[in-house]
Amino acid sequence: MKRFWDEAGVVAENGRFAIRLDGRPVRLPGGGTLSVEQAPLAEALAAEWQAAGGGKGGEMRWDDVPLTRLVGTAAERIAPDPAPTVAAIARYGETDLLCYRADDPALAARQAKAWQPWLDWSRDTLGAELAVTEGIMPMRQPSAALRALEAAVAAHPPVPLAALGVLVPALGSLVLGLAVTRGGLTPEEAHRLAVLDELFQEERWGLDWEAEERRTRVGADIALAARLAALAR
Repeated sequence: MKRFWDEAGVVAENGRFAIRLDGRPVRLPGGGTLSVEQAPLAEALAAEWQAAGGGKGGEMRWDDVPLTRLVGTAAERIAPDPAPTVAAIARYGETDLLCYRADDPALAARQAKAWQPWLDWSRDTLGAELAVTEGIMPMRQPSAALRALEAAVAAHPPVPLAALGVLVPALGSLVLGLAVTRGGLTPEEAHRLAVLDELFQEERWGLDWEAEERRTRVGADIALAARLAALAR
């Protein structure tokens, strides 16, 4: 759409921070106004609207405001009833990437060194001790661990929950996603851990350009979601 505003700014109202375009509220697709509880997040939202389209009269795309799209998802889809989102994210704990080790001894050793500290973190910090297996056949995780992971997911307010909903599928790991939203792991390191197998294979067989392009796209999604989670703390 055409950009119709000159200035995007933030207004404090009713204990929240609302985004204004030349003084007018930004409306979400469902009709609500764009507002958040955290001032840093509000400033980031205003900044992406200020940059969108390059200037008044320019062409603005929704890709120009990715934080707004996630915040809108949190406000209109998650906040009214978080339970389905919590359940969907928590299910990733049943098949967490970190619990499945390779048959190749060299790769398995690298996985153990890189991944086990985060399974230990899950046990010590979240109270969720997950089992580890060799190969790709699904295994049943302890019910107590799955309950602890679901409780950790449910503790997220809607905006961080929206971030977690991007992080966990992108990483293939609920443990890594929770470590990022809780500030214990950088998005760059989480992404590196998630693609450890790919990187190991490329050391042997050479760079796969399609895989590299996919990693770049996924890495951008991870970085965006991690930024949202940090701004919403």
